[in-house]
Amino acid sequence: MPSWQGKSKGNKLGYRIFIGVLRYGGVQPAYFLLRFVAFYYCLFSYRSSRSIFQYFHRKIGYGRFRALISVYRNYYVFGQTLLDKVVVMAELPNPFTFEFDGEPHLHDIVSGGKGGILLSAHLGNWEVAGHLFSRLQTRINIVMFDGEHQRIKSYLEGITGGRNVNVIVLKDDLSHIYAIHDALSKQELVCMHADRFLEGNKTMEMNFLGEPARFPIGPFLLACTFRVPVSLVFAFKETTNHYHLYATEPTVYQSARQGGVEKAIQDFVQVMEEKVRKYPLQWFNYYDFWSKD
Repeated sequence: MPSWQGKSKGNKLGYRIFIGVLRYGGVQPAYFLLRFVAFYYCLFSYRSSRSIFQYFHRKIGYGRFRALISVYRNYYVFGQTLLDKVVVMAELPNPFTFEFDGEPHLHDIVSGGKGGILLSAHLGNWEVAGHLFSRLQTRINIVMFDGEHQRIKSYLEGITGGRNVNVIVLKDDLSHIYAIHDALSKQELVCMHADRFLEGNKTMEMNFLGEPARFPIGPFLLACTFRVPVSLVFAFKETTNHYHLYATEPTVYQSARQGGVEKAIQDFVQVMEEKVRKYPLQWFNYYDFWSKD
């Protein structure tokens, strides 16, 4: 079982320092400071560095030296996306520009009056995409495992004013299922990641980057159960100041008994692999994704 726990790295002091730099110096000084932090994680986060090294070396096909450099670059880009999230959500002055491929698909879902499910992965900068969804003029519900350290989460919410969406927290008592049903019954959008799972979750094995890997069944079973349009949505940092957002054409999947779940997972894995190969530095996966333990 992959050892992902749903928690991000870092501490409150680190966030406080970076947010202070962002407020009084802007994005570029914060990026400069981030270079040293990325180097620190590259050296001292052995388990995550080993996993991301193996991803670059064995799955993407980089030589050892290029894979090693890519580990550092991956940490650095990941840090940039975290800073960019704070800047955009707190509406601080910034130089960012955005390009959105497939935005009409999302407007079609909204105008269809049935609600919809948006699936993404720990790939690119989902928070930036979620913030821009406000122009869809409908309520956005983000389903997530609430694994952030509470003090850091509270501090960030104080800075950004909290997410401009409704958060549905995954719980053991399955109460989130009722919250999702309620949101879809109100013709709202429900967004969730579909590339990771926690212990005890049902999974399906799919070929990903040349080797079988397990994906959670839950998000795709929901899509088949509620029979609402599903779009795959991603946001990638293409230059220092520019983001490229993608949304696929909506698909309504058949019931689970008719093979809808497997088809939905196949579609998701195919698109995810295409994006990983196009933006290999922006898959922020710091554990053995292919582990069968």
